[in-house]
Amino acid sequence: MQPMPFHKIINDPVYGFITIDDELINQLIAHPYYQRLRRIYQMAMAHLVYPGAVHTRLHHSLGAYHLMRCALQELTSKGIEITAEEQQAAKIAILLHDIGHGPFSHALEHVLAEGLHHEELSLMLIKELNKQFNGKLQMALDIFTDQYPKKFLHQLVSGQLDVDRMDYLSRDSFFTGVNEGTIAYDRILKMLTVHHGELMVEEKGIYSIEKFLVARRLMYWQVYLHKTVLSAEQMLVRIIKRAKLIKAQCQEPLNNFINKPIETVTLEEFCSIDDYDVLMAIKKWAKHDDKVLSVLCKGILDRQLLKVKYFNEPVGNSLVEEKINEVCEKTGLSAADAKWLAFGGEAASSTYNFENDHIHILFKDGSVKDISEVDNALINENLRGTVKKYYICYLR
Repeated sequence: MQPMPFHKIINDPVYGFITIDDELINQLIAHPYYQRLRRIYQMAMAHLVYPGAVHTRLHHSLGAYHLMRCALQELTSKGIEITAEEQQAAKIAILLHDIGHGPFSHALEHVLAEGLHHEELSLMLIKELNKQFNGKLQMALDIFTDQYPKKFLHQLVSGQLDVDRMDYLSRDSFFTGVNEGTIAYDRILKMLTVHHGELMVEEKGIYSIEKFLVARRLMYWQVYLHKTVLSAEQMLVRIIKRAKLIKAQCQEPLNNFINKPIETVTLEEFCSIDDYDVLMAIKKWAKHDDKVLSVLCKGILDRQLLKVKYFNEPVGNSLVEEKINEVCEKTGLSAADAKWLAFGGEAASSTYNFENDHIHILFKDGSVKDISEVDNALINENLRGTVKKYYICYLR
């Protein structure tokens, strides 16, 4: 009697059930590097505005894996040759694409691990896992780094219409309750095809892409760059920067990231920190003698956040100076310290990057057009470069 093939299902609130039918993928999910993602919020501080947004990087990466699985099934059903090994590798590549995220995801990127992008850290960790699994992840590594000959596999992992974006829009919309982010991911997957080795969308999928682009733009300004989310994340960044400046002590191994040069910190130490370490430090620093650090930490814990106002034009120095002076009067802080609690900045979002991998539409006559060249007023409106807003952030 032959052994039963490996089969496992995971309940998911967005897609219903996610199927794991590969022993190697199951072992990767069980690995401590991957399980750490359970302890990292997908949307950093967005739960302070949208209380349901407490889903994690693990939820997202499993969701992206599910969409990759569906995409590969659709492409193979259309006669596109993808071997079993390539399918496994593509699923591994997307499963591990965010494994390099640190505490609070994008909010603290370049702050804790200075100068390191999460994709660089993901690459380091995938290479380490490849060693631990005796080279079984080499093809996944090649797909992740766009070194594999079949370019469309990398485009599914990292492109302007990749399964990563499809999942985070669908999932973030679901958990925040912001319906404007809902996309027809199932229809988009049905419309995917490959032409001359490139991932493309069939002509009849144009309206689904239109909805995808509109949803992405709305989610950025309504959720990801919501002024209260921006305030909380700016406070979080300043907490870490202030702690580093004054060499505030906290528990290991986070203390190494605060008080030691980043060059001396190991990959294993990085893999042992998560959101809970930062929150523990914030609770401790709320009672710190440094007034700036304690005000910022108490503000995060009690949701007493800095006030934020958005403007269409850059904020003048005079307004920032006025708010700094107000902070000095309220708190007794020096002007140098008050600048930590009153500052200006800018927030930017681009719906479509014309310099990166493009979204190509394959028409019935065999011609190919970039989505930006399609004669569609709504699409053209949503592709108009980068949208910038300017803000001032200050103590109430």
